Formats: sequence, structure tokens, C-alpha cells
Amino acid sequence: MRRSLSRLVLAALLFSPGGAALAAEGTKKPATQWLASPAQAARAARVEAGLAPVVIEGEKPRSLTLPQWMSLYRIPGLSIAVFDKHAIVWARTYGVREAGGSEPVTLETLFQAGSISKPVTALAALHFVEAGKWSLDENINDKLRSWKLPENDFTKEQKVTLRRLLSHSAGTTVHGFPGYSVDAPMPTLVQVLEGVAPANTGPVRVDLVPGTKTRYSGGGTSIVQLMMVDQLQKPFPQVMRETVLKPLGMTSSSYEQPLPPALAVRTATGTYASGKSVAGRWHVYPEMAAAGLWTTPSDLARVAFEVSSAKAGKSQRVLSQAMTKQMLSRQSEHFGLGFQVEPGTDRFWHGGSDEGFQAAFMAFSDTGSGVVVMANSDNGFLLFDRLIASVAAEYAWPAFKPEPVSPSAQVDVLMRLKGVDTALAWYTAKHREGMKGLESGDLNQLGYRLLADGKGAEAVRVFEANAKLFPTDANAYDSLGEAQLQLGQKEAAIASYRKSLALDAGNANAVKVLEKLGVPPGK
Repeated sequence: MRRSLSRLVLAALLFSPGGAALAAEGTKKPATQWLASPAQAARAARVEAGLAPVVIEGEKPRSLTLPQWMSLYRIPGLSIAVFDKHAIVWARTYGVREAGGSEPVTLETLFQAGSISKPVTALAALHFVEAGKWSLDENINDKLRSWKLPENDFTKEQKVTLRRLLSHSAGTTVHGFPGYSVDAPMPTLVQVLEGVAPANTGPVRVDLVPGTKTRYSGGGTSIVQLMMVDQLQKPFPQVMRETVLKPLGMTSSSYEQPLPPALAVRTATGTYASGKSVAGRWHVYPEMAAAGLWTTPSDLARVAFEVSSAKAGKSQRVLSQAMTKQMLSRQSEHFGLGFQVEPGTDRFWHGGSDEGFQAAFMAFSDTGSGVVVMANSDNGFLLFDRLIASVAAEYAWPAFKPEPVSPSAQVDVLMRLKGVDTALAWYTAKHREGMKGLESGDLNQLGYRLLADGKGAEAVRVFEANAKLFPTDANAYDSLGEAQLQLGQKEAAIASYRKSLALDAGNANAVKVLEKLGVPPGK
């Protein structure tokens, strides 16, 4: 891809010895969409050209440009920062801030980081462990003041601790949070933890013996948020700003929910999978520690630099070398303290998903290398793996082995490029051949995507195929019933919900829908 000479000259200046001064004036100069030295610009072009092609049996592999992939997946905007040897080597943005709009995404555009908020929160929580404010292994209830986590039979022997909360092994409930429309009543954090109105999620409780199993829990991270506020007697965004964001120079980052006007004007607008913008542009998350960070890829790269430097004993701005090594050591099946980690390698990472936003963070602590990519679309994840794999190949990161294209991703792209008939024929053939990794969720996702697009008849066909291929899956019939109802096929829907109940007597949704239709579930 061609670059203008003036853009390359600007890039060379930014990465020259005097570049820091120029970068510091970023808010005074025109918004930037591209930063790289000429040599790195060439590498970025190879990343763009190296996206894995679509492989369709019987056809020549089909390569798409990055903008074409974005169009295929209805991703309005994308922002990426690539770093190597503890420095950003290039950063670039693509597309627009809002679906259907013309204002481009720039390097100053803020995105919601979703669950990447969690490991950044962990940095602050661990900082205060070292400051002696609390410990990793004491009962968290001993530090909670405005609310207590109810004790029960599961907590008799083993207690919920900060270590277990940060490694998702505390046995706490509530996987994630949908957030709140900008004009909706906003619950307090205690109301969220209790699951009472106007909270839109259930209560956070312990239903597994702490320390016995890894299970992702945004509810657990919200307990950490409350504990930090109770103990430090400061608003959570202030705690994060003073402890992590300001020390690391993350000037385009904030945990404030909602954002103040000065930052809100720089945000991207969230986009659903259908391509429709989120009402009010984005959701608000009182669950700040779990999902509340607004930021940019370049700012998140600073987190990676700090973790890498602290591990090497070259920085103590937030954590000591010893605590950083603990953070990056496996504490549960999949997690260190905040980040996901891969034993035997120096890779640490996390993904993020808020309403209309997706983000991915991957870094290597020994080399100071990695990539952060953010999108204002629920479909961002469909492109991230392909993009990150191309970056990893260009920079020869040995600790990263790209995952093969999943069946769900392949059937999705086939549907988008070739239509539902081709996608279903491929999936059915692979099911017949016994292909590994197939599960009912693959076609379920496809069906709901079609429903969101207003293609109810095609969605029903997909759900019918799913129920036929996975006849013992209660959810397959539940989803089929939902689609049939949307098409006005009441009798067919009743039959599908009854089949779902026969397979899973505990399907409360099926009971609720049947009762709403005036049909006793057992009749």
C-alpha cells in the first residue's frame, strides 16, 4: 500500500530523537492515523498483505485486504499498535468512528477495553499489596466495609481471597456484564453485587469451593473494586489514575463511567454485529474494574512495557520485580494474577468485550514485544486472530502459535461470501466426516447473526440444521423456537420449546416462553 512522502517524513520525525517532543504536542496538531518509521511502514504493509486467505474447497484461496475484511464483518473502525523491544514500532487506524459516518478513527480515538480492564485493575490491587494495605491471601470479607460476600457451605473451609479473585478461582458467580444504556437508571456497585434493581445481573455469590476450579468471573473483579474503594476511601477512577494510568503516562485512558465530556468527544461509537450503532453510542459500566476502561492501543502498550520492564527489574513504577513475576506465574488453570498466561513461555494476554466493542492484548515479557488491537464492533474478534497471526509472523514471535481457523469462523465467512446454502453444505459435510471441534454453538451463532440482520427465514433454516446435527442439545431447540416465534410460526415454536424441555427439564426460558404463549409446558 502506497504512503505519501509527507506522511513518511512525519513518521520519521516522530520516531527520531526529537520525536517525543512532537508527540507530546499531539493534541495541538492534526489528529494522526499513521505512525511508523519508513522501515516499519514496510513491515506494516507486509502485515496487511499477509492476512490468511479464505480457503474454500475446490476454489483458489481468496485473499482480502484489511479494509475488505472490515467491510465483510461490518467493522466500522479499527486501531492497532505493534510494539517490539519495548517500543511502539508502528500504530495505525482504519475506518470510521461510527458506522455510516465519515469521521475517521485516529490514534487519539478512545475505545472501550472491556475485560482488559481486569488485568490493569490487578496492577493497582497488587501495588497496594506491596504497600501493606491488604494481602493476597486473607479473607476478602476482612477488608470489605460497605458490603460483605455472604458466607455459605462452600466457604467454610476455603475463603475467597484477592489471589483467587484475580485468578478467577474464587468460586464467584456472574461471568460478565452487559452494561447500561446511557439514559438508563444506574445501580451502585453494592446493588450490582446484590443483584437488586436497577442492576441487570444476578447477585454475586460463591457456588464453588474457592481454589478448586478456574471459572471466569467479572463478579469477582467487582468485589475487588469495592474492596479497593472501601479501603482507600477514594473513587475507583481516581485510584486507577493515581496508581497506574498517570505513572505509566496513559494520558488517553480513564475508568470514569460515564466519561466526562472532554474525553467523550474522542470516543468511537459501539456497533452491533448487524452493523447498527449502539443507542447512545456506548453503554455505561459501573463495574469499572471489570469492564470500565476507556483507552487506546498505544496506551495499553504502555502497560505491556511496564510489566516487561518490572519483570526484568528495570522499573518499579507500579510493581516490584518479585510481584510482577507472581503476576505472570500461573495461579489457576488459565490465569496469573489478572492476565492469562502460558506456562513455559513469556506470553501474557487478555481479551475484552463491551457492548459494541472488542479488544485484544498480547505481549511477550522477555522481549517487550506484542500487539494491541481494538475495534468498535461486536464482530471485531472475527478479524483479530487473522490480524494478530500476521503481525506475529512478520515479527517472528516464536512463543506464538496461531490457532487454526475454527469451524465457527469458517462457516461464518462462508455464509458471508457464498451464502447460507454453501455454509450449511460445508458444515454438514464436515459433521458427517467427524471433523473435530464442531459444536452446536457454531451454527447457533450464525443463526442469531441472521436474525439480527432481519433474515428470519434463513435463520430458521440454520437453526433447523443445527437441531438435526445436534439432536440432544436442548439449546439448539430453544434457539430454533425463538426464531420460529419471530416468523410467526407459533405451533412449530411450541414443538421446539417442548423438545428443548424434554432434553433439559431445567430450561427455565422454555417454561417461561410456553407459559407466555398460554401453553402448559407438559401438555
